[in-house]
Amino acid sequence: MPKTNLARGKKTYIMGIINLTPDSFSGDGILSAGDPVHQALAQAEEFVLDGADILDLGAESSRPGAQPVTAEEELKRLLPVLREIKSRELKALVSVDTWKAEVAEACLQAGADWINDIWGLRADAHLAEVIARYKATVVLMHNRSQSSAVRELGTLGSSYQGADYADLIPDIISDLTASIRIAKEAGIEKERIILDPGIGFGKTVAQNLALINHLDKFKTLGCPLLIGPSRKSFIGQILDLPVDQREEGTAAAVAIGIARGADIIRVHNVKMMVRVAKMADEITRN
Repeated sequence: MPKTNLARGKKTYIMGIINLTPDSFSGDGILSAGDPVHQALAQAEEFVLDGADILDLGAESSRPGAQPVTAEEELKRLLPVLREIKSRELKALVSVDTWKAEVAEACLQAGADWINDIWGLRADAHLAEVIARYKATVVLMHNRSQSSAVRELGTLGSSYQGADYADLIPDIISDLTASIRIAKEAGIEKERIILDPGIGFGKTVAQNLALINHLDKFKTLGCPLLIGPSRKSFIGQILDLPVDQREEGTAAAVAIGIARGADIIRVHNVKMMVRVAKMADEITRN
């Protein structure tokens, strides 16, 4: 049985990203390491020592232009790492970043606590039922990105092109409401639903900034909010900096996101962002 949810409102929780891929946009894909299981475990242990509350394992890159992988390949990358991390009984929840029901079920059987779905239960019709059966928590992300709509940005990498919106925030709220409906109809309890407005996925630079600045408007949906601005291209485009120089920009987005109501922050640099979140919490939660 997956672990219970985090207590709401007490602090901002930190989700550390562990990329079990060879092609992460941030350059931290562990499959390029000699022993990926050992490397992933070391990263997980370091993240927990640095203050991570959740470890998010992903084995299929969602970067613009990334090639899809099969469920078989995804599980080949995920399961050895997941089992090793669970065997160490680290003091953190374990999330698996996947949209495939087959992958989710195998990982939940192996002890995963959360499923983080970048398609908000819209890509695999069986995923919601699997999550409900295991009484797991799900992160529903908003996503209108298209694999064919990618902008190449030279030294800044690439980004998804902005999708069409009649009215950005209301449209995203409408889409997330539909994802919540799918979850609840499958039997997922409202208390196990977390929402992610999908920074960087089918949004322009201006739209990504608006999402962070108006994050409080998503509170009307009644679920905890997760944001993942870490090192993304909108930061690179604003600061004209490559992916390995975007920590200050990430910190600014994290701090404003917390001030606007973010409950969970998904990041690459756990140690730095734990400190940013602690300071932001002291300002906003007291």
